[in-house]
Amino acid sequence: MESPKLSVFILAYNSEKKIREAIQSVLWADEIVVVDSYSEDDTAKIAEEMGVKVAQVKFEGFGKLRNSGVAATTHQWVLSVDSDERCTIESKNEILETIKNPNAKDAYLVPRKNYFMGKWIRYGGWYPNYRQPQLFKRDKMDYPPEDLVHEGYRLKGELGELKCPMWQEPFLDLSEVIYKCDRYSGLSAEKLKRKGRKSSILTACLRSLWTFIRFYFLRLGILDGGIGFVIALTNAEGTFYKYLKLSELNRLDKSGEIK
Repeated sequence: MESPKLSVFILAYNSEKKIREAIQSVLWADEIVVVDSYSEDDTAKIAEEMGVKVAQVKFEGFGKLRNSGVAATTHQWVLSVDSDERCTIESKNEILETIKNPNAKDAYLVPRKNYFMGKWIRYGGWYPNYRQPQLFKRDKMDYPPEDLVHEGYRLKGELGELKCPMWQEPFLDLSEVIYKCDRYSGLSAEKLKRKGRKSSILTACLRSLWTFIRFYFLRLGILDGGIGFVIALTNAEGTFYKYLKLSELNRLDKSGEIK
């Protein structure tokens, strides 16, 4: 019996410094699709030069974007990879063995080893760092299209966990930390607004303080040394701006300037 085939979709935007290694890490797959949101750099060009399909999709939130990624693939099994993630040899072997198993579950969470400032981050909630199931049967899972960021998933079937981690470097440098802090805090604020949530400057301050305590002390980020402090602080900063931007959206709604 022929082994099941695997499609990989890779989300990318202005990822010319990352996309080559991401693609190289999954060249063993039967199909690779780079889902690009009209990057202004050479992301799409690099992907095309490497011989993979590029699907251009306007960014309207990560929920819709991931659904577009699934729609752009063709095989039964789908692996979701972001441009800052790398599939290791160990995770490759486990994935291939899993999809060959006739008793395989319908979707699998994949642990991730995160690196920041040249160091493997072991604490602060960064390991094992699961997101939505990354390996799944295409007809068994999708993403809520209304989710702008930190998107959830809808699974029709059984969920399992793989053991071998992928590798991730979410930030190449501190400039990218600041960029993502601004982008994701804005998307998160809009997501909360759509849910009818309210905020204030006091709420932003208290929420950011709690975030720092949670990441640095409760999740033991302190054991990662100075880098653990930086991670806790940047998470707190992102939370502060998220709720401050939500307060701004609330205020603009009341003034009638934004509807």
